[in-house]
Amino acid sequence: MPSPSRDAAGGVESIRTLALVGAAASGKTCLAEALLAGAGAIVAPGSVERGSTVSDFDPLERRMQHSLSSSVLHCTHAGTRIHLVDTPGAPDFLGQSLPALEAVETVAVVINAAAGIEPMSVRMMEHAAARGRDRLIVVNRIDVPGVDLPGLLAQIQAAFGKECLPLNLPDAGGSRVVDCFHNRSGHSDFGSVDAAHRALVEQVVEVDPEFIERYLNDGDVDASELHAPLEQAMREGHLIPVCFVSARSGAGIAELLDVVVKLLPHPGEANPPEFLRGEGDAAEPLQALPDPDRHVLAHVFKLTIDPFVGRLGVFRVHQGTVTKDSLLYVGEGRKPFRAAHLFMLQGKEHVEVPRAVPGDIVAVAKIDEIRFDAVLHDAAEDDHIHLAPLPFPKPAYGLAIEPRRHGDEQRMWEILSKLVDEDPCLRLERAAGTNETLVYGLGELHLRVLLERLREVHRFEVTTRPPRVPLRETITAPAEGHHRHKKQSGGAGQFGEVYLRVEPLPRGAGFEFVDAVKGGTIPGPFIPAVEKGVREGLASGAISGNPVVDVRVVVYDGKAHSVDSKEVAFVTAGRKALLAALRAARPIVLEPIVQVEITAPESALGDITGDLAARRGMVSGTSNGSIGTMTVRGQAPMSELLGYQSRLNALTSGQGRYMIDFSHYEPVPPSLQQQLTSQYKVADEE
Repeated sequence: MPSPSRDAAGGVESIRTLALVGAAASGKTCLAEALLAGAGAIVAPGSVERGSTVSDFDPLERRMQHSLSSSVLHCTHAGTRIHLVDTPGAPDFLGQSLPALEAVETVAVVINAAAGIEPMSVRMMEHAAARGRDRLIVVNRIDVPGVDLPGLLAQIQAAFGKECLPLNLPDAGGSRVVDCFHNRSGHSDFGSVDAAHRALVEQVVEVDPEFIERYLNDGDVDASELHAPLEQAMREGHLIPVCFVSARSGAGIAELLDVVVKLLPHPGEANPPEFLRGEGDAAEPLQALPDPDRHVLAHVFKLTIDPFVGRLGVFRVHQGTVTKDSLLYVGEGRKPFRAAHLFMLQGKEHVEVPRAVPGDIVAVAKIDEIRFDAVLHDAAEDDHIHLAPLPFPKPAYGLAIEPRRHGDEQRMWEILSKLVDEDPCLRLERAAGTNETLVYGLGELHLRVLLERLREVHRFEVTTRPPRVPLRETITAPAEGHHRHKKQSGGAGQFGEVYLRVEPLPRGAGFEFVDAVKGGTIPGPFIPAVEKGVREGLASGAISGNPVVDVRVVVYDGKAHSVDSKEVAFVTAGRKALLAALRAARPIVLEPIVQVEITAPESALGDITGDLAARRGMVSGTSNGSIGTMTVRGQAPMSELLGYQSRLNALTSGQGRYMIDFSHYEPVPPSLQQQLTSQYKVADEE
């Protein structure tokens, strides 16, 4: 790794960055409060229950007693600046949690000792590993009576590998912890501190042949000499340290701060971020060097748009130095903005700072051009640099939404667009077929919070209803269609004749239009009109009123009139010829199938799998979750999972939760297709 230089503020070697991730109710926000208090950044830890934490400053978060968005904090300990990103734990808010991985060197997965390993913990461990982040496991709530900490450590090693080794061990019922990296003596409820120390040293020296030889010859290596191999082991995932704490009582907090400062990597020691230069397959890797003297590369990982404050872009500096009044470009923008004010965030508080070096997390306000996931730079030639995209789950849980007051449609769209800009897992669209405004999220809670923000922050009232399930049509056989459009109404008439054929394409291929007309039987200027008519026909569907997908349309012949042929005539002829072909091509209706992951108590497993089967679902597998829970994975039609949380609550006494992700389209059952076709015919006749 390159050796970064220091600046007047102490340099990148005195910076640590840490994202707190994991399942809801694991105590991430409480842990953040304890770390801030332990470092002297606040007088005393706030309380989630009392709504007094630095992280959860939003009124909605305080009322719900859950983090709903990521919160950026900072403190200083032992001369080291520590940037913390506290993330929400509910799966519905992965759009807030995943971007935090791009802003830090170390991802701390917080596990509730009383609940054990939960699906969100596993998911974030996997994401952190995929992005090359150093990982740290923090076991919280170690002082809960009756908790089996040795059993939990064994469960952690079974789930994440034997490389998960404790840096400290709890003692005296979780009232304190004992360091086992620098120390070999002492006692713990776990047993031998010396055995834990030896396991750590053996794991670390394995990455360096010189240290292996010394260890074999001398029987030990002083832990103070192991900094470089320790960092290498963490970079390579060969070591995942485990720390035990109780954020409530403060046990292990001072020790965790020391671990952050002494053992976790600074920006020059961790794996570099995955920057790319160029687009698509031609994009080439680009290494950002944590050097304050180079040109600026920074990444916007969080965006908030307040109706009073405006846009606040929160970004991590990866290269170069950003100072007050720096001129920065946003992505491919050609006009730079001036960073008139530069802030470090402490929850809702903005602390103005004169500069930010690699590793720092800062924000700029009231910059209209700034957007989520943008790369900020100070060189115009860096306009095609971006980070490798994150694997966000696709929003599939939707609502149709409309303003309560007629005439407010445009304002509603503008407000929703701003909220969607803040969260990459929200999607806003206009359904042309149903004339509905649809908003999609990752689950019921996700959209409920969106609606609460509409009402409370923006003072905008809406009504919602379940959307029409986004059905599609396709064809299963080739067929031909023909239509002659002839209209005479005194004066100039209309004439256009089109011959075409349709062919099925593989699922997911989309639409292809082929002009195979020879001899100018349809003059070239009218071909776009034919395509327009074809697209209109595809949008309206042939048998159920839903868009047609995965079809190739080949226009191969037709006729025109030297006087009466007009674009409108060929639009009509193209549309009606297409519909005739589609109806002869054995059309079918497709429905969206989603991947579903359900976590619930083991006792409800039979009820859940039976209920899923009754909803035309298929179970693909089950796995053990945290103690006493199971995770069920499978597929089901989206239409069968509308409002599923209510049913799941009934089956699990409110203890179940689920995630869905769009998978693919499949044909609906014949009985349902007949019903949809009959309904469409009746509506069409009316």
